[in-house]
Amino acid sequence: MTANDWTEVIAGARTAQAAVLDSARPEAVQKQRGRDMLTARERIAVLADEGSFMESGALVTPSPETVHHTGDRPVPADAVITGRCLVDGRPVHVMSMDFTVLGGSIGTVGSLKIDKLVERSLTLGIPLVMLLEGGGHRIQEGLDARHFAIGAPLFRIFTKLSGWVPITAAVLGPGFAGASNYSAMADFVVMRRGTSQMGIAGPALVAAATGEITDAEKLGGAAVQADKNGIADLAVDSDEEAVNAMKEYLAFLPTNAQAEPQNRTHNETEADEPVDMTDIVPISTRKAYDVHKVIAAIVDDQEYFAIKPGYARNLVTALARIGGRPVGIIANQPKVMAGALDSAACEKGAHFVSLCDAFGIALVYLIDVPGFLVGSPAEATGLARRSGRLVFELGQATVPRCSIVLRKGYGLAYVAMCGGRSFDADLAVAWPSAEISAMSVEGAVDVMFKKDFNSADDPDARRAELIAGFKSQLGGVYGAGGYGIDNVIEPSETRANLLAVLRDAPLRRIEINPPRVHAISPI
Repeated sequence: MTANDWTEVIAGARTAQAAVLDSARPEAVQKQRGRDMLTARERIAVLADEGSFMESGALVTPSPETVHHTGDRPVPADAVITGRCLVDGRPVHVMSMDFTVLGGSIGTVGSLKIDKLVERSLTLGIPLVMLLEGGGHRIQEGLDARHFAIGAPLFRIFTKLSGWVPITAAVLGPGFAGASNYSAMADFVVMRRGTSQMGIAGPALVAAATGEITDAEKLGGAAVQADKNGIADLAVDSDEEAVNAMKEYLAFLPTNAQAEPQNRTHNETEADEPVDMTDIVPISTRKAYDVHKVIAAIVDDQEYFAIKPGYARNLVTALARIGGRPVGIIANQPKVMAGALDSAACEKGAHFVSLCDAFGIALVYLIDVPGFLVGSPAEATGLARRSGRLVFELGQATVPRCSIVLRKGYGLAYVAMCGGRSFDADLAVAWPSAEISAMSVEGAVDVMFKKDFNSADDPDARRAELIAGFKSQLGGVYGAGGYGIDNVIEPSETRANLLAVLRDAPLRRIEINPPRVHAISPI
């Protein structure tokens, strides 16, 4: 072969590769711009360290079914871009659905690319990032039993991948069906407000199947799926924000469950100086406060990354660092439902514990809980089972855990929030403002001593006397007296105590378990 022959061959390959790039399809790109959206390749460019993306499958061609039904329309990369890149210097596998190509629908060959990418993440122990925008399975290819009877082996691989490497998904445009199914397997899901939707089926299929007439935003928009249903972990306003949120999330996590955690060297700054939190948390249990201010006061540089901030706002879950070590914060929020735990909060907390334990992230509980929500509406949500899930996940956890009772620690909710010796906390302390009890004193007195105070000369005075007597036994000092907790600390000492414990605590504990195969989750 002559040098001239090589020149022609290389030129032909370059022409084929250039044909799939955005620059070869200006009309399609301009249409995406008109929707105020980045293209699939531009999203990867925001994610990846400059020059690090290495594509796999750029030159694939679609199946004959697609060609038959779309004629001569080009289908570059079969509508999904897959490959490997670096994100902040660490390897990541990425798939990005291309909405400009047949609405980002998932074809037979595109599915093979996705399967191989996820399989490589499994084999190599590399995080998976999914940038999703599309209409799900390509219908013209799915209406064929010879093709569809194989099912979707991908989800078997996804199940093995879960807890081994971080899996993240951003739903940036229409994401009914396929994109939603992929997102369901992710640890962290972010949606874009105003442009993205998730759900099992879109409005057209819903109308055909049930007769219900609705629109995409009401059915599965970010406000519904992030804030109301908790299907997504975060809602943002742009493609760039979504991708950057995924990068921020990944920065807290190891590359895989066997890798070293993402500890950072941390030099104490003015932001880390002890904070007088007595100005933040009122002693009276009848007064609300914002627990976000407490979280900011105890974490490095007052910075943290909230997970599901719009969903189940009575419980705050967040990733942060203390002394450079990643931690998962779980805190009751007195500003919402007085911090009581309902089904949504239990599911939110249980999933977060599972995430943190999978990747070796220590847990820090800030307890101010009056109990679980009670009554018929609460029971109708299956709270009895969902509260069990919160306890179940904590019982399975192997990471260090610390608990601080800020004010109320009542009933089984106190146990579910890792109170006292319930789950062998590495640090179990309380502030002087703490009240620890099986239930609220007022309610207990009304149930158990109703005859006593009603028969007194002054029922109200006798009731108040009983309540005061029992309340004198609830304080943190009283709890420490029976060694139910390690100590009573001042609010300003909270960060210092956490620093001391987390500095010495191992990544995981050595657990002794029976020879079981699989624990059975309550949910």
